[in-house]
Amino acid sequence: MLDIAEEPLSLRRLVLERGLAPAETLARAELVQGETGEPLDTVLTRLGLVSERALAEAIAKAAGLRIAVPADFPAEPVAPERLSPRFLRDARAVPLRETQAGVEVAFVDPLTPFGRDALAFSLQRPVVPLVARSGDMEAALDRLYPADDLRAGEAGGVDEADVERLRDLSSDAPVVRAVNALIGRAAEAQASDIHIEPTEDALKIRLRIDGALRDEDPLPAHLKSAFVSRIKVMAGLNIAERRLPQDGRLRLAVRGHDIDLRVATAPTIHGESVVLRLLDRSNLALDFDSLGFDGDSLARYLRVLRQPHGIVLVTGPTGSGKTTTLYASLAVMNTADRKILTIEDPIEYRLAGINQTQVSAQIGLSFAAALRSFLRQDPDVMMVGEIRDLETAQVAVQAALTGHTILSTLHTNSAAAAVTRLLDMGVEPFLITSTLNAVLAQRLVRRLCPHCREPFEPPPEMLEALGVDGAGERLERLWRPVGCAACGHGGFRGRIAVLELLVVDEETERLVLARAESREIQAAAGLRTMLQDGLDKARAGLTTLDEVLRVTREG
Repeated sequence: MLDIAEEPLSLRRLVLERGLAPAETLARAELVQGETGEPLDTVLTRLGLVSERALAEAIAKAAGLRIAVPADFPAEPVAPERLSPRFLRDARAVPLRETQAGVEVAFVDPLTPFGRDALAFSLQRPVVPLVARSGDMEAALDRLYPADDLRAGEAGGVDEADVERLRDLSSDAPVVRAVNALIGRAAEAQASDIHIEPTEDALKIRLRIDGALRDEDPLPAHLKSAFVSRIKVMAGLNIAERRLPQDGRLRLAVRGHDIDLRVATAPTIHGESVVLRLLDRSNLALDFDSLGFDGDSLARYLRVLRQPHGIVLVTGPTGSGKTTTLYASLAVMNTADRKILTIEDPIEYRLAGINQTQVSAQIGLSFAAALRSFLRQDPDVMMVGEIRDLETAQVAVQAALTGHTILSTLHTNSAAAAVTRLLDMGVEPFLITSTLNAVLAQRLVRRLCPHCREPFEPPPEMLEALGVDGAGERLERLWRPVGCAACGHGGFRGRIAVLELLVVDEETERLVLARAESREIQAAAGLRTMLQDGLDKARAGLTTLDEVLRVTREG
């Protein structure tokens, strides 16, 4: 057998040399490949052993090729009279466009010469190869050549669990393939949600990426029932019940990552609407730097978390990243000498070493009831998903008074407003001053792609129109999105938080006891507001001024 360094450039060699998978994992994949007849990259990605993104990037870097993004794929087939759909599926190739240099063609594995040579012969022109992720290739082939329906190779022997899983994921049923491809595309795009909405003549598909909805190609109307039923089967829901909303959950290995999906269905006039929330643990940021905490705000917040007891609140509207910040806080506090309990609705991510409990209204397990029961388990830290009512607030206060640390969330527009919200609930001012350590308010803004963002000097009239008075000297240079392959040509990739942290001091306590308005508390505290934090992040090129103003002007 050739030494790996002496082998011709191949997928196998790349996987080993670049450490994408250990040798024993590759051997396992090659055994399954021998039984199923599937290409090696398909086995690696669909069994969750290597991610599609990592595989495509490794091939592109080694071969000096560009990665084809979804926008590169044509609206109509290129040279359909010269190329058979069956051949393109076998070669896992899609011609993109004809140029003076030849025909640009996307390949999942351009390292194999057969496909390139055969295409060049058929087209009678040079082939200019690009690298495509398998999910993008499947979606393009299904869209461009929908009538082509090939059977997957039969399998048997070796590790039966691997083979059965691969056979299921490679099923030849169009609806199964379409569901798998959609979830795969959403995971690759790092979407947080998939919205599946039936209309009179189609099934509308949208992905929520970095907080904004993006349209996908719709599916034909005849697939509506089968598509939704497939998702309901996967989530363990009742496919016969179409009149009532249902909730379920499932876990998949998608493109090399374990992903939990929360599934919610609802009846509409044209059929059942479905929303899938993707909870990709591999993308869960539990470090404060990636969340948007800078040096000063992080140091102050960590000092608050180190206090031996008291309440820390994180506030903001739905979808502002409160739960992620709480998880990051728990990760910092999760040491061997602490017992941590949480009560959540729902549990979004499983955290190792932490005891997590799900709210269940049907059996009377509310936030307050769970918090009371937690006190009998001698915890050090308790996280309550949300303080919604006076009962939960009172139990949290009593727990803090007896020497426990409580983390929770509130729905308010600012840090100072959280104090007045507790007063409005009926919590006594002296109890707030005795237990509340700090309030962190936050919003999420889209993060500029670092690869393609560009600076510009904002004209004074622009700043005046946006209402940023007196900030001209601080905003002499801003940044704007451009779009490139790394960010899917959207100009943004990921999100960060803009923050304001109110640490309760003597002056704040005096105002709380006097039942002061939130404006007075904010002014007296002299805190760095979310707007100021956002302006600093816009000047640093992390986001845009429009994004900052969009979220800080809410409410």
